[in-house]
Amino acid sequence: MKKGKTLFTISLILTLIFLIPSCAVNPVTGKRQIMFVSEEQEIAMGAQYHPSVISTFGVYENEELQNFLDEKGTQMGQLSHRPNLRYRITILDSPVVNAFAVPGGYLYFTRGILAQMNSEAELIGVLGHEMGHVTARHTAQQQTNQTIGQIVLAGGMIASKEIYELADVAMAGMQLLFLSFSRDNERESDRLGVEYATKMGYDANKMADFFGVLDKMSMESSEGGVPTFMSTHPDPKDRFSTVHELSDTWQAKYPGETFAVNQEHYLDMIDGIVYGEDPRQGFVENNTFYHPDLLFQFSFPDKWVLVNTPAQVQIISPDQKAGIIFSLTEENTPEEASQKALSDLNLTALDSKALSVNGNEAVEVLSQQVNQAQDGSETVTKVLSYFIKKGDRVYVFHGISNGETFDAYRSVLASTMGDFRTLIDPAKINIKPNRIQVETAPRSATLQELFDTFKLPKDKYNELALLNNKDLNTRLEKGERFKIVSK
Repeated sequence: MKKGKTLFTISLILTLIFLIPSCAVNPVTGKRQIMFVSEEQEIAMGAQYHPSVISTFGVYENEELQNFLDEKGTQMGQLSHRPNLRYRITILDSPVVNAFAVPGGYLYFTRGILAQMNSEAELIGVLGHEMGHVTARHTAQQQTNQTIGQIVLAGGMIASKEIYELADVAMAGMQLLFLSFSRDNERESDRLGVEYATKMGYDANKMADFFGVLDKMSMESSEGGVPTFMSTHPDPKDRFSTVHELSDTWQAKYPGETFAVNQEHYLDMIDGIVYGEDPRQGFVENNTFYHPDLLFQFSFPDKWVLVNTPAQVQIISPDQKAGIIFSLTEENTPEEASQKALSDLNLTALDSKALSVNGNEAVEVLSQQVNQAQDGSETVTKVLSYFIKKGDRVYVFHGISNGETFDAYRSVLASTMGDFRTLIDPAKINIKPNRIQVETAPRSATLQELFDTFKLPKDKYNELALLNNKDLNTRLEKGERFKIVSK
């Protein structure tokens, strides 16, 4: 969980169903197509999504990489089929290997996918592919095809209706952002990616090579609400060879030109990038959640599932009948935070009292929300909330269940909230993330022999080989560079 405002409404997503259909000309094909989303609405939609994406996943700060993406994105945008559209590229602080686009020219790369790449040419190819989804208006068309019934919580993290209604609903809209495109859409974006990369002077064959790496990885599942590249980009079986053929065809249009790969510069840029989960933003060990940067910890029940995002921490019971939402609030006191939460969430207070949570000033509030169904029946959601002041920040726990099951969970919810305390263990406070480290082969040797030389964990050899897009028996010459992972 990171600092910052965490409450967003789903109204931004719901506005999609009120858009009026129209006929528009596709910028790439020149053909007319039914489109619910005008270009102006498409741009506005992206601007609405962007803050939720940032709040949910966070931005990975790397000035050199960001400047490179900004420069190349602007250059590519100018030669694309929509040169008047402004393209905004953001690096997300997620370890999952993915890149995606939303309507209006907003493109996102996770640090996970940047760590996996090995050259500028790979990055430019994927950038072209994602920009192709925007220039061909695939993202806008997919929004046209979406219905509100398809909006679900990302990754199925919260199935309970009660938790869904009271959680930070920024995650609820994420499903619309991770659109699975048709094979025709993918083929068209591949063609555009090859075209754009080639026109920029890069070897688009490297995009095909990178797709080959992704095919070898376990890319089906999602982590922390972020789907992987292969789950959002359905992959035709002939994609690898098709992209190579497209690359050869486009390069033939520029006889005598040498197409750039630029591996060395790319490795320089990602040297030191965080790899995998970043424990500085919170980690779990033995059913205790630790946050080294904000210096707090709390334990949670065994077998409950904890999902940590920059916006909030969600902890869900095994039967999904209860859950805890933990976040920061902008209010200055527990009393102010409790009153705002009751108002924002349309909750009626049943009981409230001041208390101390391990030396921290706090307010405990029991509240409920009564909703009437179309058939006239009523459903009751009960919420036990702790508003805890630590230093100059106020932290909020909401323990949620429906009226019928709440009493069975109340003591468990209170136990978790009451365990909030200051983190003082130096080993937890000083924990460091893994990072990409670029090394130089001291001699001619196979990749496996070099891993042995650097005394790397043998159970990570295959993962590290994929990270370098090489086999373990690939021989590197003295002076060649390769990636390892270290603290």
